[in-house]
Amino acid sequence: MRRVLGLFLAGLCSSVFILSIPIVQGQQTSSTPPARDSDRAFGPIIAQGILNADAAGCSRLLESAQEARGAVERDRRQLSAAGDPGGTPADAIAGPFPSDLRQDSMVLQQREDALNRCAGANHAAVDVLIPEAACSGEQIVEFQMAHEGEPARIVAIQRLPGNSAFFFEAGMSIDADGAPNAYHPDNTGLDDLRNAGGPGNWEGLAKNRYGDPFVQGPDDPFPGYYISATALVDRERPVNDPLRYVDASKVPYVVLPGGMARGLGARPGDFAIVWNQRNGKISYAIYGDMGPSDRIGEGSMALAEKLEIRSNARNGGARGGILYIVFPGSGDGRPRTIEEINAEGEKLFQAWGGLDQLAACRMQVPDHPIEENRNTN
Repeated sequence: MRRVLGLFLAGLCSSVFILSIPIVQGQQTSSTPPARDSDRAFGPIIAQGILNADAAGCSRLLESAQEARGAVERDRRQLSAAGDPGGTPADAIAGPFPSDLRQDSMVLQQREDALNRCAGANHAAVDVLIPEAACSGEQIVEFQMAHEGEPARIVAIQRLPGNSAFFFEAGMSIDADGAPNAYHPDNTGLDDLRNAGGPGNWEGLAKNRYGDPFVQGPDDPFPGYYISATALVDRERPVNDPLRYVDASKVPYVVLPGGMARGLGARPGDFAIVWNQRNGKISYAIYGDMGPSDRIGEGSMALAEKLEIRSNARNGGARGGILYIVFPGSGDGRPRTIEEINAEGEKLFQAWGGLDQLAACRMQVPDHPIEENRNTN
């Protein structure tokens, strides 16, 4: 895939794909400062500038931006290594310590801005083809979407050669499962009670040996509400403990069809990365729950919030344009803290190819967000 950039750089023999995307970690974005006007999505960004400069000057600015980008990526790799308990000790890492990431990111921002101004000052622009990183994804599964009478759709599940991680583009239905106030007998919870199942088939609720759902008591977080269950659980807690399950309102997690996920080697507790291609927001996540066998594209309320998607479990979500990357075998089958999800996700993301690979594997974004959440667990 190539992108056309109107840029006059006479004699320029090479170009780079400059990008800046906020990666949501916990309550904050990554250390890279966001663009001043808006969060920038993938693609060359050329601002109209006031600086008069010749092509040679723009070429030098481009080289300078490349150098700054290399410094930022070096800092990010060192940050991942320093956070790995089994990796290289922080005091043994050569070069600038990862605390320099913010400073180097600011330098990168300044050099990108200068390059953009230089390009904008050249009014006799010509089209230059800017190559992006290649996405050599191979389709491994054709997932048939045919849920509850909705129009059938084929979702291509892909994988890069030599890499076990799989990825796909879909919409996002919003899952409230695991939140202690997800479901109430009077249907006043975060989600519609029908999404938890029904008498004799309460798939989304914790239940006793007779199939009757547990109701929270006076010492539980939300007395009178059902105990909402998830596939990923803390096995050290009893079945009727609301804290056994992964809280959708707090933890960014993805939901996958169980059979398909197992076939590709993924188990609850594995890590994932999710990218909202509409606004460039990225979040690390964990595989926290299983969904219907005939639908794909679902995430927790917390994940939706980090991607700036409407997170209401009853009427939120996105129709499409969400890219999911799942790393089979990366977890240990246990719930993890936000910090652990971010740290493990960052290492896996960089090993997969990072932002450049993500840009190359960008998929088609639909025109309109979903207007109604049709989640059925």
